[in-house]
Amino acid sequence: MSLPQRPGRPAGTGTRHLVRTAAALTAALALLSPLDTAGAAPAAAPDTSAADVDVRVNTQASLGRMSDTARGVNTAVWDSHMNDPEVADLMKAADVGAMRYPGGSYADIYHWETHTAPGGYVAPGTGFDAFMGTVRATGAQPILIANYGSGTPEEAAGWVRYANVTKDYDAKYWEIGNEIYGNGHYGSGWEHDEHEDKSPREYARQVRAYAEAMKAVDPTVRIGAVLTTPGEWPDGIVAEGDPGDWNHTVLSEVTDVIDFVSVHWYAGGADTTAEDAMARLARLPGELREVRSQLDRYAGADSPRIGIALTEINTNTGGAMLTARPNGLFAADAYLTALENGVFTVDWWNTHNGAGRITTVDGETDYGDMGMLSSGACTGDVCEPAPNTPFHPYYGMKMTSELGTAGDTLVAAASSAQDVSAHAVHRRDGRLSVLLINKDPDAARTVALDYEGFVPSAAAPEVSRYARGDSDITDGTASVSRATVPPYGMLTLTLTPQPGTGPGASDAGAPGTPRLEAVTDTTASLSWEGAAGATRYLVQERDGAHTYVVGETTGTSVTLRNLPPGSTHTVNVLAADASGRRSAPSTPLTFTTGTPPDAPCAVTYHRDTSWGNGFVATVTLRNLSDTPITGWTVDWDWPTDRQSVSSGWNATFHQTGAHVRVTAPEGAGALAPDGGSTASFGFVGANDGPNPQPTVFRLNGAVCSGG
Repeated sequence: MSLPQRPGRPAGTGTRHLVRTAAALTAALALLSPLDTAGAAPAAAPDTSAADVDVRVNTQASLGRMSDTARGVNTAVWDSHMNDPEVADLMKAADVGAMRYPGGSYADIYHWETHTAPGGYVAPGTGFDAFMGTVRATGAQPILIANYGSGTPEEAAGWVRYANVTKDYDAKYWEIGNEIYGNGHYGSGWEHDEHEDKSPREYARQVRAYAEAMKAVDPTVRIGAVLTTPGEWPDGIVAEGDPGDWNHTVLSEVTDVIDFVSVHWYAGGADTTAEDAMARLARLPGELREVRSQLDRYAGADSPRIGIALTEINTNTGGAMLTARPNGLFAADAYLTALENGVFTVDWWNTHNGAGRITTVDGETDYGDMGMLSSGACTGDVCEPAPNTPFHPYYGMKMTSELGTAGDTLVAAASSAQDVSAHAVHRRDGRLSVLLINKDPDAARTVALDYEGFVPSAAAPEVSRYARGDSDITDGTASVSRATVPPYGMLTLTLTPQPGTGPGASDAGAPGTPRLEAVTDTTASLSWEGAAGATRYLVQERDGAHTYVVGETTGTSVTLRNLPPGSTHTVNVLAADASGRRSAPSTPLTFTTGTPPDAPCAVTYHRDTSWGNGFVATVTLRNLSDTPITGWTVDWDWPTDRQSVSSGWNATFHQTGAHVRVTAPEGAGALAPDGGSTASFGFVGANDGPNPQPTVFRLNGAVCSGG
């Protein structure tokens, strides 16, 4: 975010939506054994209360561990209240672990040593040392933005020296600039950048220089590069003279010197409604998955080392519903959705921000303020409450701290209703916490809860509630198997395990994260670090909140076979002790199989141009068999359900759901054998969200190489 009152995003940032998809392995892979049911929860006891939503929680389906920086906020040098003592108290109460400084686009005009921002306002008492006082009082870590726009690698290295050598602040995370892709290179410019060359290639070159200078001072610092969020402007746009769009150009040159990437996500523009924002959150998992796919492409086996930081998030870019109750629901949902999809920190924009357009939402005044806490500012004769009064997004973030903290395991939870979100965390002490978010403003929702891999005790759960009429998170009521969530409300249930069940009852520890050693079109070889007390390991495939055993071994490696070409899989590993009792799951691994090298055909897919929510592509095919092909068809499936063919040429196009079939035009000549000729067709496509290319093409039903 740039300034306290920032205009909407550039044209082309339109709404994009992506829902996560998961593919199960074929039945031939289901190498089931008696261990498959070990530790599984029994069927829930009958309950006569009515339920209109079903939620399934699977503690054997790990989504990763919560980091100590999971919950974060932005702080800005123009915010005169950023270091008020109440701020540290409130953030500590919400288990905030990261605080980002010096504030969005101000970072690219801010000089840390003189505490100045030429062209901008710097509030008294907001210098780096004062900020670090608040960070330490909170128990958090700083995420610092080195000045790229008007700074130098030497200035950044000096800041590292002061922070970590002179003051011993142990500041780990350093971003190189803020939203540098907004420097005007793509036609819209809000980010200050004094470099004559504003291209992604120059940014990549400078990132290398910054990293070298900063790590020469402190080799332990972690350097972050700025990326665009896939599916958001200017993703996919290639400027004149560039070899590719921003992300592909930058990543092709910096993955060996960076430790994380930084992306931002806003649900929409200034007129985004509460319903819009909460619905659009469904596209975030796919966008984050595409970030990881890009890292996989350019970093290869080193990709797991590079983290993803979501360093700005809010419902919209300013001027609309922001402090109201629906944004509190959005905050809780957004933090956990991002963390479940591989992000190590989620940083809300902003701690304080300032009053904007005044509206009424859910019977309350919405101050149009993107902050979590009131700044006490006014719009006309309407003034916010006293400074540091929490707005609803603060309580949304705080509710996530009721769910879990650093070291706990995020696990899969699935809801049968679009307007009821479910998230779950398996705690290190064996308890299970489930967060239910009811986005229906008019009706309470009764939820039936079902568990896999967790056997709850008969004790009533601890319940936290935040709903209409609550001035803070308070106590609620629910049973082990039923919970009624008030309209526009949230409940967190924390259950204790039945004695003698769960990972705590197993003599086996949790295995290490699986590593992909090799992958072909139909196989994947995995390995992992062994666990103490383990006599056998089970490899599981995850499909939503369901898991399936797809491999077993007494060793610490396995090869999965008979995988469909071009298919994506998410797996984790559990250990079993001598009695068959299962450990906690490892963190997950996601991989995609390739295409056969000896295929009878080859397809080349080339994106010629794109503009955020649309693109032009050319597909070229060759027949590699020893006989000619007359009358061809080409089939593929889009990786997301928001990609489509709008119009095309040199062929006939038909799309059903995500499946596309392309038929040769009338009178087309034969495809010569042994690659002796080619056929090409092109089309205009549309994408509402990220635009990954298809993973597998079939020519007359045969899987082709390439892609």
